[in-house]
Amino acid sequence: MSLDRIALILVIIGALNWLLVGVLGLDLVATIFGGQGAVLSRIIYTLVGVAGIWAISLLVRPKTEVK
Repeated sequence: MSLDRIALILVIIGALNWLLVGVLGLDLVATIFGGQGAVLSRIIYTLVGVAGIWAISLLVRPKTEVK
């Protein structure tokens, strides 16, 4: 699995979590991993943030044709 796909999956997880926060007031990552300050939650938040930064490169990277 390429780094681009992993980053995209993490960005989607982050987006879905923010959807739940906005609509239901539920932070699923914090709920699953023991609160916003828990080490595992902070790791997930950090990975999602790094994936978001990586995803910026997907916007500016030259397109390649698949043959």
